[in-house]
Amino acid sequence: MKTAYKIAIIAAIAATQGAYAQKKDENIGTEVVNVVKPYTPTISDAFKVKETPVIEDEENSTKKEIQYNIFSYPVASTFSPAKGRAAAVDKEAREKYFNNYATLGLGNYGTINGEIFVTQNLDDGQYVGGLLRHLSSQGGIEGVKLDNNYSNTGIDLTYGNRQKEYTWSTDLGFQHQGYNWYGLDYSLFDENATSTDLDVKQTYNTAYVGGKLTMRDGFFHEAQAQYKRFWDGFNSAENRFFITPSFDIDISETKVKFDVVADYVGGDFDHYYFAQDAITYSNFNLGIQPSIQYQNKDLAVQFGAGVFYSMGKQNEESKNKVYIYPQVKGSFKVVGDLMVAYAGAEGTLKQNSYADFAGQNPFVSPTLTVAPTNQQYDIYVGLKGKLASAISYNLRGSYMNEDDRAFFAANNPLEIATGATSLKGYQYGNSFTLLYDNLKTVSFFGELKADFSNTVRFGINGTYFNYTTDQAEAWNLPSIKVGANLDVDITEKWYAGTNIFFVGDRKDRIFTVSSPDPAFYDQQVVTLKSYFDVNANVGYHYNDRLTGFIKLNNITGQNYQKWLYYPVQGFQFMLGATYKFNL
Repeated sequence: MKTAYKIAIIAAIAATQGAYAQKKDENIGTEVVNVVKPYTPTISDAFKVKETPVIEDEENSTKKEIQYNIFSYPVASTFSPAKGRAAAVDKEAREKYFNNYATLGLGNYGTINGEIFVTQNLDDGQYVGGLLRHLSSQGGIEGVKLDNNYSNTGIDLTYGNRQKEYTWSTDLGFQHQGYNWYGLDYSLFDENATSTDLDVKQTYNTAYVGGKLTMRDGFFHEAQAQYKRFWDGFNSAENRFFITPSFDIDISETKVKFDVVADYVGGDFDHYYFAQDAITYSNFNLGIQPSIQYQNKDLAVQFGAGVFYSMGKQNEESKNKVYIYPQVKGSFKVVGDLMVAYAGAEGTLKQNSYADFAGQNPFVSPTLTVAPTNQQYDIYVGLKGKLASAISYNLRGSYMNEDDRAFFAANNPLEIATGATSLKGYQYGNSFTLLYDNLKTVSFFGELKADFSNTVRFGINGTYFNYTTDQAEAWNLPSIKVGANLDVDITEKWYAGTNIFFVGDRKDRIFTVSSPDPAFYDQQVVTLKSYFDVNANVGYHYNDRLTGFIKLNNITGQNYQKWLYYPVQGFQFMLGATYKFNL
């Protein structure tokens, strides 16, 4: 209160003086006075409801019953809804599948190609099947004076049984092949030696029986076994038997595998190329290959090794040896499935056989030395994945080291080497032998595949090789291979396709006499030129069962040499049809 009185007195005095001053001098100026006082707020106690109020009016808790009545009254209406129709849905015709087919094609060079495949389910788990095939040509290669026809006929039978716990099947088959050693250096022979009367025919026969067993659960995973008998038209014969059981155990994200290999091959030839002594051979390889596999979302690795014991015998000479190989590989998803990096170092003991060599080159002489190849290691790194949803790629580089690698090399004509005049059909320098040596190979591989749509598919691949060997050359091995293919479904009825491949230069050898004595001869390296082969096919689906086709091979018509002095057939065409059916 005292403070208030003081302020009031001061204000009254100031007003009085102001009034007096105005009278004396009304222009005395202005002045601003600021009064500052700190803000000191106070907080009152909050008011809270201490208890829930009680409503004493009991009538409020009684709900009043409400009754509804509907009063219907007819109303005249002229509205008439239109009747609706269900929308039509175009149904695609279900494609009908057939279990069996028959194919027959006829072409120039007297070519016949036929196949019949039949399969039948005996019940829900058992089935039988069979395939009969034939391919033959009457020859007629330009510039070749000897018979150059060939034939290949085979039959394969199978029986299978699929059960919940296991699946097993057995196979039985026979194959007959006929070829001619028509590849001669005609400059070395007179007209009589190169007449069609010269017997240069060779035949190969194969009979086999085998089976496979696969278990769904348990430590034992699967096993394959096969016995094969192979013989030719010069009293050469070979037996081969192998069995490969496999075991594995899954432990969380890790799998422990244990593979076993038992592989025997043995046979005999009538005599050596230069001598009349018989050749006998046998090789038995026993190997175990334990490994541990680990896999998670992005990483998959396998750490393992291979241990092989080889027992070999060539005539009376025996050779037993232990081999140990790395078997390590892995992959990592760098960017999901778009980019997967992989690498590995793998080695193994490869079993070779007369049947395998004749399959690669049917013009070998029946005087071979058969021995396994020691692939010490194959170190590789690569990158694969997808450039888009329908385009995949694969890039790989590798370095391989092999010992006792088999090379195909041309035989020396015995007429030059020994002066012999009575020769067998393969002794005119028109057959191939095997040379074993070490080989180191650096290779780079690239592949691109694209499914542009459901009707267009394309692929291209290429490999470059660089070889190092103690031989004069890496005989008959190309430095480059390129291939491409394109398949197009033009309409529902028409389809077409093409495939192209290129093989680079290869090296082989020839022999020339260096003195009047035919026993003295020189070996010279020759180059087999690269070749380019274009093939195409067009087909028409007449209906679900019948399809007609035409095939064109070696469209450019090159008589290139796949092997030394062995030109191939020129432009080839074949017209045929395939018929599908059910029993």
